[in-house]
Amino acid sequence: MLEELHAKSEARARPPGGWADDDAVVRRRSAVFLSTVLTTFLVASSAPTPLYRVYQASWHLSSGTVTVVYGVYCLSVLVALLTVGALSDHVGRRPVIGAALALEALSMLLFLQAGGVTWLILARTLQGLATGAATSALGAALLDVTRRWGPLFVSIAPLIGMALGTIGTSLLMDLIPAHLGSVYALLFGALAAQMLGLAFLPESRSPRPGAWLSLRPRIRAPRSGRRALLVTAPVFVAVWALGGFYLSLGPDLVQGITGSASSAADGLVVSLLTASAVPAVLLTRHADAGRTALVGSLFLTTGVAVTLLAAHRDSAAALYVGTAVAGAGFGPAFQGGVRLVTANVLATERAGLMAAIYTITYTSMCVPVLVTGLLVGEYGLLHCTLFFGVFVMALSLTPFAGLGKFCARISSPYIK
Repeated sequence: MLEELHAKSEARARPPGGWADDDAVVRRRSAVFLSTVLTTFLVASSAPTPLYRVYQASWHLSSGTVTVVYGVYCLSVLVALLTVGALSDHVGRRPVIGAALALEALSMLLFLQAGGVTWLILARTLQGLATGAATSALGAALLDVTRRWGPLFVSIAPLIGMALGTIGTSLLMDLIPAHLGSVYALLFGALAAQMLGLAFLPESRSPRPGAWLSLRPRIRAPRSGRRALLVTAPVFVAVWALGGFYLSLGPDLVQGITGSASSAADGLVVSLLTASAVPAVLLTRHADAGRTALVGSLFLTTGVAVTLLAAHRDSAAALYVGTAVAGAGFGPAFQGGVRLVTANVLATERAGLMAAIYTITYTSMCVPVLVTGLLVGEYGLLHCTLFFGVFVMALSLTPFAGLGKFCARISSPYIK
């Protein structure tokens, strides 16, 4: 029965003309292109992080204002996910991806022209709308062209993108200090090239009615993946709340612990979190999905505990060790959860499901960090970091009983 359901799902993933047996090369190229585009969006999303300290000094911004700017981005992503998140299930993947690329390119131009916090908020708003529209469509398109590798690409692309965005911007700031906006110019060029490349990408989803109704704000978790999504949601929240903390308050934490004002140090600690997640994801990609999520949660909890110790002892070495260990859990925890949730979902439900997953992740990246940033002025960064870390650890450990029972009932070969 499961094999029959999987075969039907694969058939519905074919483009309008159908995938022929000799189209394996086309599918691989499509997967590489889609993964590259998704990575670019995530590179752009984390690129401003090392520049926050410059913005703070130039425009006299507080840590709370920085988290508001970051929060505006995440809220914009959520707005897009809740409205156009399932649109590509109806109009096709390419139109949604193309519109998102154009909007993202426009946001890069606004970043280049930014002369104050208002410009920064506007650029971040447009970027959030573009990212929200793109991530669900790109994630669904990846599942269309490669059911086997799609969840892996969806898991790895954000990790690679966040790492490259922060470390790349940091290096450019040190190498070309007179042109701090050079990263935005490079990203604009990459986005323009990808808009051209999109013209050669086969459409993997035939248009179907219901496009206007799909714009009604709602979270579309299909029944086939709803139970798994509810069980894994605390893991998603813990993982991406930690990522949001590093992307917004990470530079302040590095400076508070190490006393360093180096841009490279800021970028390194954020990149270390996500870069250490990539090999962990690759090592666990064939392991049981449930065990992968559970082991990842344990590593995440351990890493956060070490990081909190580093903040208490002002130990730079412990900060980097804790970040690396947390990253080693970050990737598998998210990847295992994605594999569980997407295991038996039909092709016509993929964009909606990816929108639901990204709605959880971006809410997690936004709300806890925004609250923490607003409390920093009153309680201090050290105390807020402690509260935040305990919150993340508690969420990481919450789903153990439920996830273990849920995985014990599943025998599908597609989630192994």
